[in-house]
Parts: sequence; structure tokens; C-alpha cells
Amino acid sequence: MVQKIILSPFQKFVKIESFSGILLLLATVLALIWANSPYSESYQALWQYKVGFTTESFELNKPLILWINDGLMAIFFFLIGLEIKREFLIGELNSAKKLAFPLFGALGGIIAPVTFFFILNQNPETLKGWGIPMATDIAFSLALLKVLGNRVPLSLKVFLTAFAIVDDLGAVLVIAIFYSSTIQLELLGMAFLLLGVLYFLSYKNYYSKFLMIFLGIIIWVLFLKSGIHPTLAGILLAFSVPIRQKIKTPEFIDNLVTITNNIKEASVLKKPILSKEQIQEIDDLEDWASKYQSPLQHLEHSLHDWVAYMVIPIFALANSGVVLNNGFELENLLIINIVISLVLGKSIGITAVVLLAKKLKLIEVPSDISTRHIVGVSFLAGIGFTMAIFIASLAFADSPIYIDSAKIGILVGSFIAALIGYIILRWKK
Repeated sequence: MVQKIILSPFQKFVKIESFSGILLLLATVLALIWANSPYSESYQALWQYKVGFTTESFELNKPLILWINDGLMAIFFFLIGLEIKREFLIGELNSAKKLAFPLFGALGGIIAPVTFFFILNQNPETLKGWGIPMATDIAFSLALLKVLGNRVPLSLKVFLTAFAIVDDLGAVLVIAIFYSSTIQLELLGMAFLLLGVLYFLSYKNYYSKFLMIFLGIIIWVLFLKSGIHPTLAGILLAFSVPIRQKIKTPEFIDNLVTITNNIKEASVLKKPILSKEQIQEIDDLEDWASKYQSPLQHLEHSLHDWVAYMVIPIFALANSGVVLNNGFELENLLIINIVISLVLGKSIGITAVVLLAKKLKLIEVPSDISTRHIVGVSFLAGIGFTMAIFIASLAFADSPIYIDSAKIGILVGSFIAALIGYIILRWKK
């Protein structure tokens, strides 16, 4: 019973991510069909349509695809920030022992693909795409594990989730350091000053959702105008959300009992509505419930469905429409490089580092995870869809040929990695 209570939130997370992976696949297929259909011009025109406003002293007018990549994806990164903070404080990464297994896996999954990319790259102009094969798409990979059902242990899904979170953190740092334009320090300083205010309020255990949204929008604009990619504002903003509850469980239960008794004793009208006394007690209950909930946990729970079912599919629809017959030659070497880096780089890097760390007794691998599981999930880690396409759009912002080539490499590499990983994990002696 206790095990079921502990595992059910994670199982729900896996279920949401799995269905998100299906939506992601559908959006990708739709984008490819639309971009290569007789209506391809409407696809390109839609995402290049400019939305915003311009005044004498300020301009915020961007194509729709940039509103998605800079704006909607900031919400995605905000959710990642919440997940990273929770995992480091109370989750699968909150101790050296828990962190070691996914950390070594993530290091192998970052270093090896990047090394493969540098070795295989022959064009100086495509060298800046080295960050593309770094990150793992958790939605697609967990969707495949969900399909495998009982063939894979739950501990393997926990490892993949924790590994992907560490992986995403590495990708976020790479974006911040290597894929941001010329930085305006005064605007960045103002953004960090506002973040400091939110961090101080969080330290004092004060939290206001409306204040965070108001300052969050200003911080996002300051990041955008400063030259740092604005999605990073989402990560830093998430770290300001407190995880502590305002009241503890015993106090909440005592008030819950009191409110329940008061509702029972309150006068009951014959009509199917509540009395004034009961309405007052319900208001008190809502107030106590809001104090009892962890702000971080509540926000993560509220945003997860929106990100999984709306933000990520829209991102895939806007960014996956590669024109396969576009009238100019693609960069085939870049495509091959990305495919090899995703498929072989991820699998070799993760497997080699994890098994070596296990041999040296630097990590403790759960008993129900075999070497076959590690090899299989290391191939699934080569599914680099969302973050890989995002980094490609930053790396080759001025070169449509390289962007399309990178996207094809990501799609092909992710498909091959997914297929090999699925076969390995499905196979039994």
C-alpha cells in the first residue's frame, strides 16, 4: 500500500509524458505533410506572420515562430526549472547516492555525442551545431517505455527521467553560455535585480503568484532585449518558487476537522444551495488548502498538462516542417554527423560511463536493472527531438539550409535510436 502511494505520482507523470509523446509524433507528421503539400506556402506564411507592437521608444514585434520558440518555450523551461529544483531538494537527485547513477549517465550522454560531432564535422560553418545531439527528449523516450509495459522495471523509468533532467540542465547551461547573442549588461543586471527580489521573498517564505507573473514578464523582456535567450528566464524564475508549505499537515488536519464540523452544524437550506455559514466555511477551506499546498508542487502540477498537451505539440508543429524537396541541396555531412552522434554517441557514451562507474563502485545500480536495460535505454536517450531542434534553431538561425539539414538529421537519428532501443528492451533471452 505504501509503495503504491509513493509510486503513483511518478506513474501519473509517466502516463502524461507518454501521451505527450504521441501528440508530439502526430504534430511532427502533420508538420512534415503540411510543409511538403500543395499548401506548403501557407505553412511557411503562418509561422512568419509578425505579431506584436511598436512604439517610438520600444519595439516587440516578432514572427509567430519566434513567439513560440522564445515565448511558449519559456513556459516549457519554467516547468523544467520547477522539476530540477524539486528533484534536487526532495526527489531523485537530492543526495549524492541518488544523483550518482543518472549523473554519470548524463555525463556520458553529453560528452560522447559532442565528441562524435567534433570528430565527424568537416565544415567550419556547421561546427556551431555541436550542442544539437546533447539532450534527450523525455516525452518520446518515456512514451516508448510505456509501450514496453512490464518488460522494463519502474526503476529504469525513474533513471531515464532523472537522467533526462540532468541532461536538460546541461543543455540549458550550453544555451546560456554558447548560444546567446551580444549581451547588454545593464539590461541583464536589471533582470537579475528583479530575480534577486523574488529570491529574497522566497527565502522569507513569501509567495504571490500574481507578483511572480508580473515580474516574470518584465524579466523575460529584459532577457530578450539583453541578448541572453529569454527561455533561460523561465529556468531562473522557477528557482524563485518556494517549495515549503505555509502550514504543516497536523495544523491543516486540525482546521479541516473544525471546518467539517462547522459545515455539519451550519443551517441547511431546503433549496439545493449552501447556507451563508457553509459558504464561509468553504472559503476558509480554500484558504487553508492554498496555504497547505507547496507553491512549487502546485505550479508544476498545474502547468504539466498545458506544457505536455499544448506547448510541446505546438513547438513540434511549428519547427518540424522540413521541406524535403526545396530546390537546393541539403548539407548531407551535417545530417550524417547528427544521426551518428545521436545514435552511437549517446548509446556508447551512456553505456560505457555507467558500466565503468559501476565497475569502479562509484554508483549503485538497482538490482532489477540489467546491462541490457542500460544499453537499451542509452539508445532511447538518442531521441533528441525537442531540445535538439531548439538548439538547431539557435545555432543556424541565419542559415535555412543548415536548419533543415539539422532537423532531418534529428528526425532520422531519433527514429533509428528509438527503433534500436525498443528492439533491445523488448528482446528477452
